[in-house]
Amino acid sequence: MLVGLRTFCVSAAVSLAVVCCVSGQQPGANPAIDPAAKAPGAAANDPPAPAADPPPAPSPNPVITAPPAVPEVNRVKAEEELRQEEHQRILGVAPNFNTTNVKDAEPLSAKQKFQLALRSAIDPFTFVAAGFDALLSQAENNFPTYGQGAEGYGKRFGASYLDSFDGTMLGNAVFPTLLRQDPRYFRQGTGSFRSRFFHAVMSTFECRDDHRKWVPNYSNILGNLAAGGISNLYYPASDRGVGLTFERATVVTGEGAIGAVFVEFWPDISRKLFPKRAGKDLP
Repeated sequence: MLVGLRTFCVSAAVSLAVVCCVSGQQPGANPAIDPAAKAPGAAANDPPAPAADPPPAPSPNPVITAPPAVPEVNRVKAEEELRQEEHQRILGVAPNFNTTNVKDAEPLSAKQKFQLALRSAIDPFTFVAAGFDALLSQAENNFPTYGQGAEGYGKRFGASYLDSFDGTMLGNAVFPTLLRQDPRYFRQGTGSFRSRFFHAVMSTFECRDDHRKWVPNYSNILGNLAAGGISNLYYPASDRGVGLTFERATVVTGEGAIGAVFVEFWPDISRKLFPKRAGKDLP
């Protein structure tokens, strides 16, 4: 079922339409030690024997060194980068929060991952896109058992929005938190068309983890599968099953690759089509 691809196309179309119309205790100085007593029988005028240096006495109150403040600095920097990302929109309309232009961006905390995912999931544009997708689905009479009219439209709208919500929260928050992976797309921005295209497509299967290493993108794959499985709870009986679950996950994964390519080259396209918007879609 190609609902997700249609949603992506609808989102792009709505964005274009809107634009066209309108980020020590100092070792307590060891107490002075009396000169060593003279050896018995030593002459009174003999110089005193030199005292041996005693081992340093342990400090009763050892000084505890505070840990470095680097984690706090990183957290603040990550917050600043996140605030910038939450203002990124394609054509000023479609949210593009999960993309970063900062190649050495700070890893996100679990809270920040959920914050970013929820910000996308409840953005007004997401509801608008789900509404258009439901409209097209009803016009084509997909899922006939939903019926027509307001009730049928409501069911299609709910299914479309839940698909988007589940996929976003699972693939961009839950699994990235559990697997310690970064859910964002790290835009390459420079290089040949071929290298950038390959980088974008591979982002569906490879991501950066919280230690800045590139690893298999299990979060994306598992998120798509889990969301496809959950959809069996609200799709008609004729559109459920293991086969359809894997089919939906495969389609959404392919859409993710297409979306990544679009996001990678969008700033270049935008500069050509809308020179006045140069630099506004990405920080």
